[in-house]
Amino acid sequence: MFIGLREQQEELENRYLSEYAMKSSESRGRDKEIAPCKYRTVFQRDRDRILHSDSFRRLKYKTQMFLSPSGDHFRTRLTHAMEVSQIARTISRALALNEDLTEAIALGHDLGHTPFGHSGERALDHILADFGGFRHYEQSGRVVRYLENHGTGLNLTYEVVDGIEHHTGKVLPSTLEGQVVRYSDRIAYLNHDIQDAIGAGILDESQIPKELLEILGHKHGERIDTMIADCITASMNQPMISLSVEIGDAMNSLRSFMFANVYNKTSDKEMDRRVEHVIASLFRFYSAHVELLPPSYLQQVEVFGEKQAVTDYIAGMTDRYAISQFEKYFVPSPRN
Repeated sequence: MFIGLREQQEELENRYLSEYAMKSSESRGRDKEIAPCKYRTVFQRDRDRILHSDSFRRLKYKTQMFLSPSGDHFRTRLTHAMEVSQIARTISRALALNEDLTEAIALGHDLGHTPFGHSGERALDHILADFGGFRHYEQSGRVVRYLENHGTGLNLTYEVVDGIEHHTGKVLPSTLEGQVVRYSDRIAYLNHDIQDAIGAGILDESQIPKELLEILGHKHGERIDTMIADCITASMNQPMISLSVEIGDAMNSLRSFMFANVYNKTSDKEMDRRVEHVIASLFRFYSAHVELLPPSYLQQVEVFGEKQAVTDYIAGMTDRYAISQFEKYFVPSPRN
């Protein structure tokens, strides 16, 4: 029934996608070659591998902006990944790029994020200062390369891993699809963080500079639409993804506003101190008791060393699991 379906899809890509698109049939392949799927392209297969991974499911319980939010409607890392995917697919489709590659990168881009959001990332970065520091986008690459699937990795294509590892940072992804995700990530978090901050009562929309609202839009949906439409227009038939000068400057100004009025304020110093205490305590404990790491992480000790294996384990924890492990080892409990 499915014989030839993958080849048909590859032929459609070669015929109708942009000259700048990454075609499935032109992928640089995987570290470990496997037999082609009869009915899915390589990027569709990668998307499915990410979607069914343990790390993707754990994003449900990882902080986006607010630590352990009590409301039902605040974003988590999982909902953030889904919003990035939706925005990125819209842009890719309009630009005749490879939507499947874009979706795979978007769904996998934050798999390496720590518990407790950026507070957790700062804590690990501080602990590992003499070990090269910690960056979540590099950790996302480690997750798909080495840690998922019980320590064997997901064996994804080069293009998907490249897009995941370079969705932020100084190095641009090698594909336009990866660059689309890079912009979509920022479009998503700027806009949904405004909405969440207003919902939490720490920001009033009247505080946002009027000149930015006039350019980007007065409502949540309007701002997202403005940024998406501008990205499509500025990038149409171009070898690089970009925004116009006007929208790009306004977006950067909005980001600066959010850091000054939301991110630096929600980064409560006392909460940061508590997060660092939890992360540092767990790091010291597992460094002294490496034998308590799960088997798949013990395998990593032989290849990457104890410190990296402990880092990998803690970075993969959800907020609630990190708290439960801290309570297990450091909080006294009554004996029966």
